Amino acid sequence: MTQPDAQQATQIALSADARALLKQLIATPSFSRQEEHTATLIEAFLREKQIPFNRLKNNVWAQNYHFDPDKPTLLLNSHHDTVKVNPSWTLDPFEPLERDDKLFGLGSNDAGGCLVSLLATFAYFYDRPGMRYNIVMAATAEEEISGRDGLELLLPELPPISFAIVGEPTEMQLAIAEKGLLVLDCTAHGVSGHAARNEGDNAIYKAIRDINWLTTYQFPKVSPTLGPIKLSVTIINAGTQHNVVPDTCTFTIDVRVTEQYTLEEVIDTIRKNIEAEVKPRSIRLKPSSIPADHPIVQAGLALGRHTYGSPTTSDQAVLNCPSLKCGPGHSGRSHSADEFIYIREITEGVTGYIQMLEQII
Repeated sequence: MTQPDAQQATQIALSADARALLKQLIATPSFSRQEEHTATLIEAFLREKQIPFNRLKNNVWAQNYHFDPDKPTLLLNSHHDTVKVNPSWTLDPFEPLERDDKLFGLGSNDAGGCLVSLLATFAYFYDRPGMRYNIVMAATAEEEISGRDGLELLLPELPPISFAIVGEPTEMQLAIAEKGLLVLDCTAHGVSGHAARNEGDNAIYKAIRDINWLTTYQFPKVSPTLGPIKLSVTIINAGTQHNVVPDTCTFTIDVRVTEQYTLEEVIDTIRKNIEAEVKPRSIRLKPSSIPADHPIVQAGLALGRHTYGSPTTSDQAVLNCPSLKCGPGHSGRSHSADEFIYIREITEGVTGYIQMLEQII
């Protein structure tokens, strides 16, 4: 068997292993903060490949055999937690069902296909000598809730990261930028009074004035990749009974932030222009990007892929290095009833990641 044939056979075998692992992951509930059993499955996969690993809570990671601290390090990362089951499922979400060239099951697309493809890719390169980069593989928890005990907890334990590939379903296209997320809880303050008399200061009306500004304001700087910042009022609450003028009205703003502004700048702009009190839930989930001329992006382009900006948030938000979001599956299937991934997409994920890394490793 020639060397290319041997490499192809190895990739085919690893794709089969990835598919088998994905079935095990689907069959094992792993809601955010309840990923202990899928973490154990990932440990077993690495142990079978004779790859030493580490675990912190429900995060499992490993580094290549010839790790050299003098070389830059590439992080391969995806998550093994899932969202809760929505009531529209018609199939058993925990039964890995193969039908019509698809593999159905909760987490199959988001992000199980990406995770197992990255694990297989890491196994492929694990003991290769003379690589330009070290590789660290991290299978992490709590991504779906932007939790603090996932990748963010793990990062201080890892070596310095030069750049990262974050596995999320992009059809193996290259998401070179991702919007950050701000959630702002706002309170408009008024004065209570009797609705039948001309008294009080209605907090709902104050909130409406603020919301009108939020729906019309456009931040002047527009990202060439991600477009404009997007403001959406998604929750509003006020009042206790029909005949009482409410003295408070609370509302929540979902803000999708681009690299053109810091999260603090966005908060400051909103505070200066609305009357309501503004409290951010977090300023952790920053916009992320990787230069279009980065070698890993150029490697993907050489394979015929295209670049784009992603409106959704992932664990890229907690990284402080250039990062590329890329993986098998389709974002539109994420969090949907009867979630699935095409079986061929798992193989395409393994071979696609390997082909990209072969060009730079």
